[in-house]
Amino acid sequence: MRAGLPNREPAWLERWQGIGIYERLRQKTGRQTFVLHDGPPYANGHLHIGHALNKILKDIVVRSQQMLGKDALYVPGWDCHGLPIEWKIEETYRKQGKRKDDVPVLELRRECRHFAEQWIDVQRQEFERLGVLGDWNNPYLTMSFEAEAVIASEFMTFVMNGMLYRGSKPVLWSTVEQTALAQAEVEYHDRKDSAVWVRFPIAGDAGTPDRLNGCTVIIWTTTPWTLPCNRAVCFNPSISYGAFQVGRTKEGSLAHPGETLLVANALAASVMEVAGVIDHVRLFDVPTDMLAGLACTHPLRAVAPPSIDPIERWDFSVPLLPAQHVTDDAGTGFVHTAPSHGEDDYHIGLSHGLAMTHDVQADGRYRETMHLFGGLELFTEDGQDGTANNAVIECLKRRGGLLAQRRIMHSYPHSWRSKAPLIYRNTDQWFVAIDAEIGDGNNALGSTIRSRALEAIEHHVAWTPESGRNRLKSMMKERPDWVLSRQRAWGVPLTCFVQRDAESKGRHPVLRDQRVNARIIEAFRQEGADAWYHPDAKERFLGGLHDPDRYQQVFDILDVWFDSGSTHAFVLRDREDGPSDGMADLYLEGTDQHRGWFHSSLLQACGTRGGAPYRGVLTHGFTLDQDGRKMSKSIGNTIAPDAVVKQYGADILRLWVAQSDYTADQRIGPEILKNVADGYRRLRNCFRFMLGNLNDFSLADRVAVDHCPELERWVLHRTATIAEQVKEGYQRYDFQSVFQSVFAFATSDLSSFYFDIRKDVLYCDAAASHDRRAVQTILDILFNNLTRWLAPILVFTMDEVWLCRHARDDQSVHLQDFEPIQRDWINPTLDRKWTHIRSARSVVTAALETQRQKKLIGSSLEAAPILHVADPDLLNCLRSVPFHDICITSDIQLCDDPPPKDAFSLDDIDHLAVSVRLAEGHKCMRCWKTLPDVQPPNSLCNRCARVVENPA
Repeated sequence: MRAGLPNREPAWLERWQGIGIYERLRQKTGRQTFVLHDGPPYANGHLHIGHALNKILKDIVVRSQQMLGKDALYVPGWDCHGLPIEWKIEETYRKQGKRKDDVPVLELRRECRHFAEQWIDVQRQEFERLGVLGDWNNPYLTMSFEAEAVIASEFMTFVMNGMLYRGSKPVLWSTVEQTALAQAEVEYHDRKDSAVWVRFPIAGDAGTPDRLNGCTVIIWTTTPWTLPCNRAVCFNPSISYGAFQVGRTKEGSLAHPGETLLVANALAASVMEVAGVIDHVRLFDVPTDMLAGLACTHPLRAVAPPSIDPIERWDFSVPLLPAQHVTDDAGTGFVHTAPSHGEDDYHIGLSHGLAMTHDVQADGRYRETMHLFGGLELFTEDGQDGTANNAVIECLKRRGGLLAQRRIMHSYPHSWRSKAPLIYRNTDQWFVAIDAEIGDGNNALGSTIRSRALEAIEHHVAWTPESGRNRLKSMMKERPDWVLSRQRAWGVPLTCFVQRDAESKGRHPVLRDQRVNARIIEAFRQEGADAWYHPDAKERFLGGLHDPDRYQQVFDILDVWFDSGSTHAFVLRDREDGPSDGMADLYLEGTDQHRGWFHSSLLQACGTRGGAPYRGVLTHGFTLDQDGRKMSKSIGNTIAPDAVVKQYGADILRLWVAQSDYTADQRIGPEILKNVADGYRRLRNCFRFMLGNLNDFSLADRVAVDHCPELERWVLHRTATIAEQVKEGYQRYDFQSVFQSVFAFATSDLSSFYFDIRKDVLYCDAAASHDRRAVQTILDILFNNLTRWLAPILVFTMDEVWLCRHARDDQSVHLQDFEPIQRDWINPTLDRKWTHIRSARSVVTAALETQRQKKLIGSSLEAAPILHVADPDLLNCLRSVPFHDICITSDIQLCDDPPPKDAFSLDDIDHLAVSVRLAEGHKCMRCWKTLPDVQPPNSLCNRCARVVENPA
């Protein structure tokens, strides 16, 4: 019972490697292929408990599908490129006093590759220690030369089919990491910022209605730093607006008594309150058709001297424009619009020909030449507030543009990796157009990436749980074009060339030539993506085909989500052990991957192969501590997989995964693990009993099923029933129901009932007696089924159990399939009968327990109770079996007499009552029954005496 898992499990790993379990499973020919495609973890640190949950779930899927009769392939992989690794190398440089830009790019890439290689080796060992079975000797790496060649090739498919374009538009930008981020790399956290209410005076020109002269439009924003980039103010034609005159004000208010403010009617009271206005008067309605065509003056106007360009001193009109994105549930009903710094702002700018600004640099500083604010930073290098916001606010205050200011808490985008706040920033980036017609002729699922993706989500992919369908569908409906380019160095470059003369004219035609593409792909296969960065790269790829001087080489790298989204091509499609159709049966990751890997893989595959790369998607929740809190190093409530393995063993961690509802968030902690270990010991005891009683049993000793006693046939019925539940559960990936079914069967039906009853036959009957061999036959069947059922979960323990009976060097339970379901064992009539018998037994055992507590009896074998049965059918049922053996008493009397008043009964079983009496005779020193035929001095009953005389 002392499993010693932490010390013994490593030896099992060595044994599996020695006998080549994974390779031997691949030799089972003629099977239907099942492929779980591994979502690549990032190669930059030790595993956390979420990694363990994910990989163990994958392993249970793969092992169970193999045992269901399939050829279940599992190729582990790693995501190796991207910002986090490059960031680590940059940190090293900073400590050495070096700047990344001063290091040759090939040297930087070499160091990034070496960093990833080190962590791959560490993580591989940690995953294997969890008992995860796969092709660990041949994993896939996104940084392998072959993978980089395929990723580049997949990218060039978008180039060739016309889906790639270069655009200048606002994207989420990390000033800390100095790169654009994809939606999948963004998370939202509450953040406290300065919100400002700002005056935009109506420009008093000839076209302005008289009553609006002198009025001021009020806008509200939580990003004051964007105000220098303002080019318009938007209103919604469906909102009601009014003109409100300020009356008395509180001390310190920036509002001016008598000034007239234009705001949405629904928001006037809140605006006046935040501005410190004590009372105000509503003067008149402001119809939206009156607003259309009007213009305001910029609140920073005339700050600069006349010698500066008018644009630079904000000396231009700010038009009032209609827009549907404006609401009256917060703010003022008017929205300040900076086309370079917001999605809605950008589209309004496109529609009305507003000028894009380029005032914010990659590092989050205003350009040095900007008047008043040049060089000020939005955020510091560590993501803290810079000086820009306060500088703009103070300038507005001095010029009378500020109506009110307040610190508010709101949800704000942050980098998934650096945790630093982000900005929307207009930059030149490369995009994939997801609503453009795809010129590949493969329109079975639609002619655009979005239409293909939505069709696949709705009709071609199975979702576990089903809620995943709507989650990804809603994201796919609303998502913008895919930003592919990143301004970094470690990754696969955007392998394309742009015409120089077209670039100078503001156009971005990309060279499309399959001959050039073929040269690039071949070079990458031989040297990896580093080939793109060699000084002669342009001549190498274009020479003899095009004039290299006419083209500009692109050095942005691909979004790492494109890397991982392309893995289906070089793992499923191109590997020799991949499926014939290049599709995975299952992708399995956490719920965050609806915006991550599930999403990018679907986009990428819909653009290159016309549909989803997967037939099924399974998602699991996150890991929390046992109190339901998010794990945090600062709180000190994190649990490392390595610590659990060292204390309990990997099988306990695997059992925690299996018995939990993975579709929700998982809780784990010391008490939870202790309970899991207690359950494990109960299972281990069940197998210990079977092994101990099968020691002298062989196949030649089997008893035919139809010659077995009724109790044994009932156990076979339960076995067949549970076998169906187990196989159906594994097919549905419902591991919790599998474990619950097997655990209840093992501990309740078997340990607490069947084993308890049959100890007498096993220990006291002759070794080769018919009844004992019948029980052993059932134990053998149970052993062969239970070990297989639990093998995908308790991988170490079940192999240990298996080898206790099959001790060949090349044997393993993991080379077995599930036993076929014996449907002829299923007997509902027998099951109903034994349900009644077990119910009656529960009344007897409860009555005996009351007597034991009163110390009137010790063992149940000291008793010979009388059971009063009011139901004649039940009485006949109980008389048809040796009910005293079922109740583990020396004798029992069954009768239909009315029970005495002091008879024991249970409230929910009113037709049964028990009178407990002591058994007559003496205690047999061998079987412990109290029987009349036990006579001193030998103190053995007749049965035991015969067995002692003739043990065989």
